[in-house]
Amino acid sequence: MDPRLEPLFTPWRIGNCEIKNRIVLTSMGGTNLLGWMEKNHFDKDGARFIMEVAKNNAGLVLPGCQPVYNPMFGQWLYKNKKMYEDLKAWLPEFHKTGAKLFIQLTAGFGRSFTISGLMETLYTNKFLRVVSKPFMDLDKITATASPSPNRWSDKVPSRELTVEEIHEYVEAFAKCARLLQDAGVDGIEIHAVHEGYLLDQFTLKYVNHRTDEYGGSFENRYRFPVEIVQAIKKECGKDFPVSLRYSVRSMTKGFREGALPGEDFVEAGRDMEESEKAVKYLQDAGYDMLNCDNGTYDAWYWAHPPIYMPENCNLEDVEHIRQFVDIPVVCAGRMEPYTAAESISAGKIDGAGFARQFLADQEWVTKMKEGREEDIRPCILCHNGCFNMCHYKGVANDQELSDSLHLSRCAVNAETMQWDKHYIHKASKPQTVSIIGGGIGGMEAARVLKLRGHDPVIYEKDSVLGGTFIPASAESYKEKLRSLLAWYRRQMEVLGVKVNLNHKVTDTETFKDGPVIIATGSVPRLLKNVPGYERMIEACDFLNGAEAGDTVAVIGGGLTGSEIAYELALMGKNPVIVEMKDDLISQTGVCLANSSYLREWFALHKVPVYLETTLKEVKEGSVICRTKDGKDIEIACDSVISSAGYIPDPLDKKGAYLVGDCKNVGNLRSVIWGAYETAMKI
Repeated sequence: MDPRLEPLFTPWRIGNCEIKNRIVLTSMGGTNLLGWMEKNHFDKDGARFIMEVAKNNAGLVLPGCQPVYNPMFGQWLYKNKKMYEDLKAWLPEFHKTGAKLFIQLTAGFGRSFTISGLMETLYTNKFLRVVSKPFMDLDKITATASPSPNRWSDKVPSRELTVEEIHEYVEAFAKCARLLQDAGVDGIEIHAVHEGYLLDQFTLKYVNHRTDEYGGSFENRYRFPVEIVQAIKKECGKDFPVSLRYSVRSMTKGFREGALPGEDFVEAGRDMEESEKAVKYLQDAGYDMLNCDNGTYDAWYWAHPPIYMPENCNLEDVEHIRQFVDIPVVCAGRMEPYTAAESISAGKIDGAGFARQFLADQEWVTKMKEGREEDIRPCILCHNGCFNMCHYKGVANDQELSDSLHLSRCAVNAETMQWDKHYIHKASKPQTVSIIGGGIGGMEAARVLKLRGHDPVIYEKDSVLGGTFIPASAESYKEKLRSLLAWYRRQMEVLGVKVNLNHKVTDTETFKDGPVIIATGSVPRLLKNVPGYERMIEACDFLNGAEAGDTVAVIGGGLTGSEIAYELALMGKNPVIVEMKDDLISQTGVCLANSSYLREWFALHKVPVYLETTLKEVKEGSVICRTKDGKDIEIACDSVISSAGYIPDPLDKKGAYLVGDCKNVGNLRSVIWGAYETAMKI
C-alpha cells in the first residue's frame, strides 16, 4: 500500500464505538437490509452487498436508508418483528469482518419524492387516488414542512405535515432504533438534515413557513431532528451512537434552482453562518457524528456529483464545519482517497465517505490496500445504473419501474445487485469464440467468456482497443472514463485474451471455429438532407482531434452534444446549441443530477441554446435554422459539429450474436449488461 494512504487505515471512535479504519460506505437507496420500495423484509441481496463491502476492508458500513414509514404499502418499519430477528441472526457473521454497521433511518422524502408519470395519474384522478392509497398514499409520503411544489412534478403538490404526524414519526424512529439495537446493530444514522429530504425541509427557510413550534425561529426549524435524537437516546441509552447525515450548505437559489461551484448567489437554504450554529446545536442535542456533504434535490449535483463536478467538491466546507464541533465528521462526495487521507492526517476530517465506487467494485478498498489500484474497476459517475431518475420539460421522471425498484445497480458492473441473473458459471463445453469489434462491448464479452473457460478471440479494425469509447472518453473532464478504458485493456492482458489489431473483418470473411459475436458499434446519423451538411464536423471526429473554430454551432442537444458544448466552453471557445426538442438532454437514463448541472451551467455562462429549432442549411460562416414558429434565423459560426445521434452498424453474418450499439444504440450500461448476458448464453 502507498504510505500516503495509511491515515485511512487508522482506528477512530464514534461515541463508545471503535471503528477499525476511516473508510465509510455511505448509504445508497437500493443497498438496503430491510427492503427498498417494497414490503419490508430482511433483504438477502442487500445483505450480500453489505457483506462483500465489509469483507473487503470497509470500516463503517451504512446500508441504504430505511424509511420509518414505507412509501410502498404504508407500513411502519417497526411493525415487522421477523425481519429484525433475521437481521440479528445475520449480524454475527457480519461482525467477523471487523466492520461496524449503522442502519440509516429516514422520515422520508417530502417534496423531493420522485414522481413518475404513473404517480401523476394516480394523484390527479380522484378515483385512482382513493383506490391507490393502500399501496401508495402520495398525499402522505410527499407531505412536507409547508405547502410546496414537488421537485419533479407540478401535478403532485406537497401539503403541510401535521403536528400529530410529526410526533408519530418521532415515536417511530425511537421504536425502530430500539429494535435495531436489540438486533445487535452498532449504531443508527438519521437521514437527514441533508440533501433537501423531509427533515431538511423543516430546517430550510425557503420551504418551511410554519407558524407553530416547528417553524419560524432557528430552534423551531431544527426541532424535528432534535426530538428524534432525544427520543432515540431516551429509548436506547445515551451510549448508543446516533449519526446524522448532514448538508453543510444547501447550495440552492430556490425551488428547482441550484448553485454551481464558484457561482455568486444568494443562499435560499442553509448558509455557512447558519451551519456553524446548527452543527453545535445538533451535537448538543445528542448526535454523535456528522456525515456530511452539500446540496439539496434542487441542487442535486452536490450530493450526487456527476463527472462535471470537481473531485472532493464538498471537502473544503466539511473541513471548515469540523472546527465547530467536538464529535467526528465524515466527508462524502466524489472523494479521492489520497486527498481524504491527507485531510484525515491533518485532523481536518475524521472519516471519508464513498458510495458508488463500491457498486462498481466491492473489492476496491482491498485492492487499494494491496497496492493493486490498476485492478480497481472505476465508477465513472454516470448514474446510469444506480440513480437514473431523469427529468426534462414536460416529463416528471422518465424511468423504468424496474429501475425505480432496484436503484443501486451499476452500469459498469453487471453483477452488482443482480447476482440472480448475472453470475459466472463455467462453460460445459469450452469453445473458441470470435468477437468482431474491440470496443467496450467486445471486451466485456471477451472478459466474461474467458472467465467461463471459453477461448475468445477479438478482431479489431484499429490499432488499439476501445472503439467509439475512445472519443466518448476524450473530453478533458472524463478521466474516470479513460480509467475504465484502461481497466478493460488491462483485463484483456491479465486474462490472456487473444487480440488481433488492425484486422478489419469483411462481410465475406468466415469463422469456422465456433460462435461469432459482432460488436461493431454504430455509425453517425448524417444529415444528408441538409444543404451543406458536408461542411459539418461529426461529433466523434471532433472528439478524436478534428479542429473547430472559436464559435461553434453544435447541432443536437442530447447528452453527447451538450457534453461537447461544455468541453468547447472549457476550451475557451463559444458554443451555440441547436436542439429540435423543447429541452436539452431529453432522454431516458440520464440522471437529473447530471442533466441539471449542464442545463444550469449553460444558463449561468450564457451559452446560447436554441430549443425547438431545426437545422435547414450549413453555409460558409453560418447556419440557417427554423424556429418553432416557422421563422428562419441565421446563426454566425466558424464551425459546425453534428451530434444527431447514431444508428446500428452490424456486419451481416448469419447466426452471429449482436452486442452493444450494433444491435440497439443505447448507453454504456446497455452495452456492458448486454455483452455480459450474451457471453453467458454461449
